[in-house]
Amino acid sequence: MSARTKARKRALDILFQSDVRGDEIATILAAEAKRAANEPARETSWLYAREIVDGVIDNKPEIDELITTFAKDWSLARMPAVDRALLRIGAWEILYNDEVPTAVAIDEAVELAKEFSTDDSGAFVHGVLARIARSS
Repeated sequence: MSARTKARKRALDILFQSDVRGDEIATILAAEAKRAANEPARETSWLYAREIVDGVIDNKPEIDELITTFAKDWSLARMPAVDRALLRIGAWEILYNDEVPTAVAIDEAVELAKEFSTDDSGAFVHGVLARIARSS
């Protein structure tokens, strides 16, 4: 598994924990930073995970508006929390990270959806992110 794939999974864990448990992002990030400092092998994935989470937070209103626009007949509140977090990660990579090709951002989000969410989530995440990519 590549460092960026690990980072996406870590970012998913952080965003999911904040969303579902209501924990403050700053508290979760501080705990993850401490953990990464004690495990040098995790540092590369930690840095990109932090970049993703910070990017999602900084651009959340625009990202959420696009997700809502392109998630036909689905409100953010109605989506599974994992899907919501993955859509935010994928949208951030598509819109704000020129280093990641759009197809890679979509594929990575779809694979994580297949692994951690419902049977239909992979197709749902793919559809929404593809529409966001076409609009940008």
